[in-house]
Amino acid sequence: MAVPPYILLVDDEPQNLFLMGELLEMEGYTVQTAASGAEALALAKADCPALILLDVMMPEMDGFAVCRQLREDPALGTVPIIFLTALDDDESRLAGVDALGDDYLTKPIKTELVLKKIEATLRLQAMRDKTTQQTLATQARLLQKTRDRYERQMSAAQKISETLSEKFHLFVPEQFLSRIAPRGVESIQVGNATESEMTVLFCDIRDFTQIVEFQEARETFGWLNALFEQLNQAITVNHGFVDKYLGDAVMAVFDRPDHHILDGVNAAIAIGDRLKSFNQDRDRFPLDAPLRVGIGIHTGRGLIGTVGANQRMDTTVVGDVVNTASRLEEMTKTYHCQVIASGDIINGLPANHPFQLRWLGEVIPRGKQSKLPIYAVQGPHPRA
Repeated sequence: MAVPPYILLVDDEPQNLFLMGELLEMEGYTVQTAASGAEALALAKADCPALILLDVMMPEMDGFAVCRQLREDPALGTVPIIFLTALDDDESRLAGVDALGDDYLTKPIKTELVLKKIEATLRLQAMRDKTTQQTLATQARLLQKTRDRYERQMSAAQKISETLSEKFHLFVPEQFLSRIAPRGVESIQVGNATESEMTVLFCDIRDFTQIVEFQEARETFGWLNALFEQLNQAITVNHGFVDKYLGDAVMAVFDRPDHHILDGVNAAIAIGDRLKSFNQDRDRFPLDAPLRVGIGIHTGRGLIGTVGANQRMDTTVVGDVVNTASRLEEMTKTYHCQVIASGDIINGLPANHPFQLRWLGEVIPRGKQSKLPIYAVQGPHPRA
């Protein structure tokens, strides 16, 4: 059942309130009366009316002042207001227009006209409210569509970002990023670097040029990537990361505080074990003979950072530790062993380490001036 419209009737004359109130209630309206402007404002704020019939000539606050205050209230600003007044001059009518009244009726009141004005005004307000609600509903739907589209775009962008981040980490290990981009990928720039103690491992494939001389490039890529997958697993399981692949060689870095020397030696032994497994299954590739590698390991201080230009940069490790590890790898050809470690590596191993060591002597690596004690390293002694 529809609720009858609530009309607020404002007049300082009790007789006018009574007569107009009776008339409106007979027409089915709910009526509330106010004898002053202040009372009218209080009642309107307490319960918003569907329409206000407002006298103009009232003490303390006239109808025009009441209308202006109502229009300034966001909750009451659009309530229809019809002035009922004895003022029939143009100046008063203009004041009603200026106060933003909806209509202006003069006394004595013509009952039929007043009722028609009220009915028409309420119908027009209902149409406006309906249009406003439809507009708001349409805007809400459009806003929801916009939000849905935005969320889909953000979700897609997030997936793309995650995919790019995953791919980016394939080129730049997390250990590098934590050093060269501590504030996020956007902060990467040439020269970002940190220095620390580390162990560097160089692993080179023996006779690579002769092996690939009569192979198709795609064939070489096939077995090379399969081998690098095995080497990478041996390195990462021992807390290291590949700094770079150098065609037929791998450079790995171990920087776990207080453990990087043991990590590096464990990785070198693990590479040898994985190479044996690879060679046992090499018939998948055009490899006539088992692959052999040489590994050099050295420890010292190194600088991990970015080098290059603003338009093209790369991550790398710089320091004597890198050069020395590379020279030790070269010496494996001379000493006919798979792994050569510097004396600094051996001195840094725990006393109860399980590795087999063989003293090779003191040498001056190519391009250096100081002698360096070196050792051949093999895996643990087999159990009896």
